[in-house]
Amino acid sequence: MFDKILIANRGEIALRVIRACREMGIASVAVHSTADADAMHVRMADEAVCIGPAPAARSYLSIPAVISACEITGAQAIHPGYGFLSENQKFVRALEDHDIAFIGPTSEHIGIMGDKITAKETMRELGVPCVPGSDGGVPDLDAAKTVAAEIGYPVIIKATAGGGGRGMKLARTPAELPDAFSTARAEGKAAFGNPEVYIEKYLGKPRHIEVQVFGDGKGAAVHLGERDCSLQRRHQKVFEEAPGPAITPELRAEIGRVCAEAAAGINYAGAGTVEFLYEEGEFYFIEMNTRLQVEHPVTEYVYDQDLVREQIRVASGLPLGFAQEDLAPRGHAIEVRLNAEKLPDFSPSPGRVTQYHAPGGLGVRMDSALYDGYTIPPHYDSLIGKLVVHGRDRPEALARLDRALGELIIDGVDTTVPLFRELLRQEAVLTGNYDIHWLEEFLSRGAPGA
Repeated sequence: MFDKILIANRGEIALRVIRACREMGIASVAVHSTADADAMHVRMADEAVCIGPAPAARSYLSIPAVISACEITGAQAIHPGYGFLSENQKFVRALEDHDIAFIGPTSEHIGIMGDKITAKETMRELGVPCVPGSDGGVPDLDAAKTVAAEIGYPVIIKATAGGGGRGMKLARTPAELPDAFSTARAEGKAAFGNPEVYIEKYLGKPRHIEVQVFGDGKGAAVHLGERDCSLQRRHQKVFEEAPGPAITPELRAEIGRVCAEAAAGINYAGAGTVEFLYEEGEFYFIEMNTRLQVEHPVTEYVYDQDLVREQIRVASGLPLGFAQEDLAPRGHAIEVRLNAEKLPDFSPSPGRVTQYHAPGGLGVRMDSALYDGYTIPPHYDSLIGKLVVHGRDRPEALARLDRALGELIIDGVDTTVPLFRELLRQEAVLTGNYDIHWLEEFLSRGAPGA
């Protein structure tokens, strides 16, 4: 087991890893930019190292700075959290060269799943169902027209190296294809340095379902059910729940088995999430995230497992701490992502938090790095907290979420809390009858609080 772990991240996820380390008797090292000198993760870690100025490119994304901090403090391993360097193949290779353990999968697996085309080809070979589309990259408009005609409109053009909704364009008709194709290529080149795109069939009203898998890197893997992440704005998840309202126990067992076998088939190590579009009883693979997800707490609640602890155990060479027969869903959990944003345009709202009070009580978890007097810097993602609730069933979880939102106090900055209060009054949310387009359509109607 490791004696000291460096957390290459900030905010609530850094705190999450520090807490797991403390419970395991492992010393923790926080890294921070100059803008985060007073951040809570810096206060809570056993050691802290400043790795650069405020811009992430010169601090949290600086591979030499992070590795130097690791060597200076004698940390044996790095936990990347999510975002920043968590899925950076070059970073993991550098750690491998410096004999520093990465708490996550190998650089090879990050590379395979980081390229959307290679990921799709690999998953198809492993028996995972995929969305109909091009077999690989589409080199030019003529080829795009051929593929689109074969699979039928509407189609979606996606940047091979894309993510977070960037480099994705919809073409509902042949007339829309040229502009969508050229725009997706341009966005892919600008955002990721790679203009290559591929084409998939566009599903009308799918749900976004993701399956949590965990492997030991030696051919053993399990699944911990699914999460429904269909409530999204601009391809960014805002409301996640487990189990999925539309997924039966039979479907859960089958798609979970397929995903676990796929992870085992490539000797995958650590936590991973296999993401699907789900429509009319069918799953279609879209990507695999080779890291811990923002929404991992809902799975922890429902399956009563500490996923960060398990990441650390597996990275240290220990076998999985649970078998598939040990894992059964219990109750229902929901997470809402709280952002420092001003409604209705969702513009960033950094600034000083004049008062902060976290909700509590049975089945309530607040993952946040806020405190009274903390100044939210303008340099990073606007996520300031994750409110997670657990109940015996979905109605109880929804009622608990409503109660917890009412207790939450964040003064001094604008937040997205009013949006969630409004969502809990919508029939579609209360019944779980929504798809990936529902929230955008709701917001387009000028919904109160949004």
